[in-house]
Amino acid sequence: MSEWERQLEIIKRGAVEIIPEEELKEKLRRSLAAGRPLQVKLGLDPTAPDIHLGHTVVLKKLRHFQDLGHQVTLVLGDYTARVGDPSGKTETRKPLTGEEVMANARTYEAQVFKILDPDRTRVRFNSEWLAPLDFAAVLELASKYTVARMLERDDFAKRFHGGLPISIHEFFYPLMQGYDSVALKADVELGGTDQKFNLLMGRTLQKEYGQEPQIALTTPLLEGLDGVHKMSKSLGNYIGITEPPREMYGKLMSLADELMPRYFELATPVSIEELRALKAGLEAGSVHPRDAKMRLARAIVEVYHGKEAAAAAETEFRKVFQQRELPTDIPAFSVPSGALTGGRIWLPKLLVLAGLSASTSEARRLIGQGAVKINETKVTNADTEIEPVSDWIIQVGRRKFVRLTLDRET
Repeated sequence: MSEWERQLEIIKRGAVEIIPEEELKEKLRRSLAAGRPLQVKLGLDPTAPDIHLGHTVVLKKLRHFQDLGHQVTLVLGDYTARVGDPSGKTETRKPLTGEEVMANARTYEAQVFKILDPDRTRVRFNSEWLAPLDFAAVLELASKYTVARMLERDDFAKRFHGGLPISIHEFFYPLMQGYDSVALKADVELGGTDQKFNLLMGRTLQKEYGQEPQIALTTPLLEGLDGVHKMSKSLGNYIGITEPPREMYGKLMSLADELMPRYFELATPVSIEELRALKAGLEAGSVHPRDAKMRLARAIVEVYHGKEAAAAAETEFRKVFQQRELPTDIPAFSVPSGALTGGRIWLPKLLVLAGLSASTSEARRLIGQGAVKINETKVTNADTEIEPVSDWIIQVGRRKFVRLTLDRET
């Protein structure tokens, strides 16, 4: 096997589509003959603070290119994030402010190097080349593509035929992402399968600007914890790679059994041989789904927090969920004296103050669902007011606990 064939085999592993594969073969041959690494690009829009397991699928493929000696550029879309990627969306997204985008981008820069080699990664912001474009240049860019072709895009077509609004600025998103490839003279661009239209836009624009078109390589989308939609921060069905080990482990243990093989394949370094053995054991009934899921949770936590943290998270899980004991380390929450009225506080308000719920409306819903306990006694009345006592344990769901303390003034 030649070197370019070896590289192609590694690149193809786990890829859904390579468009077109014949051109990638030729690029690899020329790259090796000339000793010039391919320019490989991945764009991420920092629309929320954390990178999640869904992002890691394409990031690991990017790492494969690094390990093969190619030049990797991570484009943080501080400009495209202000528009919001319309891929798969049924309505116009609310634009982010520049301050929100940059705050998120700083966390992305720190987190991606849990997967990528920082010494072999260029990080660029697409404001570098998009911000200097004057209106004449923007008009020239817009002239490179037609409305008819833009409406061939599935999500735009559905909204158009459904009478749902499409803002003009949303048409600029794929043009902006495609222009990133022009600015970087990319040889290959990576993205999830939902990014196919945007990746192909890069090929189109590079041809229009007199460049050799890039290869579009798509990777699978990882379903979120709901088992229905792709993992997404906006849908709240995600597992952040910097979440505490116990939180990460507990979320993975809530995963539906049928998603386990998918997570093993896309989110762990477990070997193909072990994965085959697990699948066979599950089908034959010789491996219990709970044991397989614990193996999955341990494997993923190990990747981002190490073996010791993964073992501790598993021990804690057994203690809390199998032996029905309280966690070892329950964070303390000091009830502010100013939040009390006559020594009492509305329970939904307390849950929000303690960080156990994002809002009082969510807290009311959780209470109504029976997800809230005080000292292991379920509370179901959302109008409950309590007189807090030191060392009371408040529990929300299966993983969130606080131990109350009181201000001395109270």
